[in-house]
Amino acid sequence: MGVFSIFSKEKKENLDKGLEKTKKNVFSKISKAIVGKSKVDEEVLDDLEEILVTSDVGVSTTLKIIERIEKRVARDRYLGTSELNTILKEEIAGLLQENNIDDTVDYNLPKMDVPYVIMVVGVNGVGKTTTIGKLAYNFKKAGKSVLLGASDTFRAAAVDQLTIWAKRVDVPMISQGMGADPASVAYDTLKSAVANKADVVIIDTAGRLHNKVNLMNELTKIKKVMKKVIPEAPHEILLILDASTGQNAIEQAKQFTAATEANAIALTKLDGTAKGGVVIGISDQFKIPVKYIGIGERMEDLQLFNRYEFVDSLFN
Repeated sequence: MGVFSIFSKEKKENLDKGLEKTKKNVFSKISKAIVGKSKVDEEVLDDLEEILVTSDVGVSTTLKIIERIEKRVARDRYLGTSELNTILKEEIAGLLQENNIDDTVDYNLPKMDVPYVIMVVGVNGVGKTTTIGKLAYNFKKAGKSVLLGASDTFRAAAVDQLTIWAKRVDVPMISQGMGADPASVAYDTLKSAVANKADVVIIDTAGRLHNKVNLMNELTKIKKVMKKVIPEAPHEILLILDASTGQNAIEQAKQFTAATEANAIALTKLDGTAKGGVVIGISDQFKIPVKYIGIGERMEDLQLFNRYEFVDSLFN
């Protein structure tokens, strides 16, 4: 697949480094599974299935991958174990392509007469505020004017953290402090964005999941109020998930996609976990584009997700 060789060297090196723990975990298991074997047989496939499941790819996605490889084995009659990584790359990338995961994401915004509004959702502790800061940095770097809205008003720390990021990135922020009405903050933010002709608005929201009814009602209210200013808002509901939580991230994705109509996903903390396979499972199961992956602490370490780059780094 020639497509696996077109990525910039610097971005590829950063991605390789960010996925190092997952790669070591997967590779060591695959190496043990194929030692002394020359071809991909039923035993190798059984071992591979276990490896993918324990790497948090997920059962249903793993079964799809194994089925694809089994068809290849039957078609080609003989596949050597030395080809296994190449086969995995091609079949996983092919699976994600069939799920219509969009790899054309960038920091260019659709042409419109109003600011592009991103509402960010996710439980506390997944890296929501940090991701917002990094998004603001990357949009600003792309020449866009950015405005942040501090609608997570239930935790003083959330407002304080967003304030720090706004100063660090040097972008304006609308805040009414802890205890304020989140919808009111969102409304004021959009009014200011329209008045000042901002290109993109990023709205933080509360991360409480223990009471889904209240969470749904709160997020619905925020969306409803924003529509009074910009009828199409929010244009994007970005769900932030912590990749290091593995299958728990998939469970959070189920709950938030049901509650919020999320249409984009960012997966954080990939550099600190051996559970990077969860990216494949989430991409496959939810049919929602994974737009961003976090692979480090630097502002540049929020990367645009591309399935070919990711799969190449994971199995190369």
